[in-house]
Amino acid sequence: MNRAIPDKKAFWSQIDWVLLDMDGTLLDKYFDDYFWETLVPQKYAEKYGLSVQEAKEELMRFYRREEGTLNWTDLDFWSKKLNLDIPALKEQIKHLISVHPYVEDFLCFLRQQQKKTALVTNAHYKSLALKMRQTRLDHHFDHIICAFDIGLPKEDKEFWFKLQQRLKFDPNRTLFIDDSEPPLLAAKEAGIKYLFFKSKANSKLPPKLPLNGFKSISSFKELM
Repeated sequence: MNRAIPDKKAFWSQIDWVLLDMDGTLLDKYFDDYFWETLVPQKYAEKYGLSVQEAKEELMRFYRREEGTLNWTDLDFWSKKLNLDIPALKEQIKHLISVHPYVEDFLCFLRQQQKKTALVTNAHYKSLALKMRQTRLDHHFDHIICAFDIGLPKEDKEFWFKLQQRLKFDPNRTLFIDDSEPPLLAAKEAGIKYLFFKSKANSKLPPKLPLNGFKSISSFKELM
């Protein structure tokens, strides 16, 4: 799919740092989509005596209001807002957390290529901890940074300037991969040169095409 890297050896010679999103990029987004679009509406409907459809409509209004903010992924915020124990509900379905194909191969490839790696996610600390316990991917990374460490979501270009100050990477020799375009656009504004869109986020859904001209991969196999 990615015709933009005809010469992979030359491409990787230009990269020192690789920044990777977590949900949808490394991990199958089916877990998150099922959690927020099916399980939470079911529990919310039971708690407040609504139909599941009514619960979904109400929750979608809440979700849209917080999209692009730190509240969007703050499990404590949603526990308080919905009066549901969100971390406990996530634990109930943790068996659905899974790693996309070729992710571990790619992370090993990066280590062999002596690239610096950072997991860069908007996920809340509690969600990050649960997913690392389940997948054991954490040992592959030089750094794990969540938006709550920085105090801004990845959709804010200031996030990337602060991340650069923290990690000391050269934006001209840095690759960032995400399954969502707003963080890629913010990273582009902040000067990060190499940006890829991960088109296959949810294994149960077809790949998406980027709308803003980003190079696209459906699998990490394409980069090795």
